[in-house]
Amino acid sequence: MTIGAMSRVEYLLLEAALPGIPPQPIGVLLHDPESGRLGVRLRRDWDRVAGPDEVEVFQALAASLEDRAREGPAKELLAWLEDTLSNSIRVSERKPVAMGRFESTLRLLYERSVPTDVRPFRTHLPVYSCRAAAGHWGELQAEEEGWVETPDGMRLTEDMFVAHVEGRSMEPVIPDGSLCVFRGNVVGTRQGKRVLVENQDESEAGGNRYTVKRWISKKTVDPDGWRHESIRLEPLNPDFEAWDLAEDSRCRVVAEFVRVLD
Repeated sequence: MTIGAMSRVEYLLLEAALPGIPPQPIGVLLHDPESGRLGVRLRRDWDRVAGPDEVEVFQALAASLEDRAREGPAKELLAWLEDTLSNSIRVSERKPVAMGRFESTLRLLYERSVPTDVRPFRTHLPVYSCRAAAGHWGELQAEEEGWVETPDGMRLTEDMFVAHVEGRSMEPVIPDGSLCVFRGNVVGTRQGKRVLVENQDESEAGGNRYTVKRWISKKTVDPDGWRHESIRLEPLNPDFEAWDLAEDSRCRVVAEFVRVLD
């Protein structure tokens, strides 16, 4: 894991050991002793590891662990898990791991340790090979790289996708290198929204053509209807400057930023 500056943390693997079924991984806990932070990532396809009678039990366990992790303190929760879990639900010994960004490390550990069913647009979204720049223009290839599981409770639609955003101009909302959710088919006004913009002039020249910025436009009305008088792409980081698109530039909003996954 080589995401940003590394620090040492510890993780634990949760397993379900139901009668007549081999033990199966059901989640990962990530603990940062320095900050006291505890991350919980549990599977959502409980029907794959349990019968109908046990599914509700696992769902309740997941909700309880996530609530208690948010409330803290992490050390007490981990000690309680290590002292009380046994038989049908087990917790592994703590294992050291190098950490970059906390949420990225938790996701990577989960994906590596817990095989889950991909349920398109129910629990997972497609990842595209987009390197949209939080600077000037980045690259996008409309090729699916795979699927990534989204947090429980997030409502998914078939016009949503996931892509990496590189650069610091949209910090602190969008950290450099973060994995982000976008929604296509943007309807209504773009004004003030954080959007993925395509520069079609750059695409014809074969250059970099995508960026994520806040869209600010001014419109004017003439005999043929309304038109954009000016379009400004604004960063969130004050260390970076906004820039105006030329009047004849051919730019379009591809998607609206929804949230950072990690």
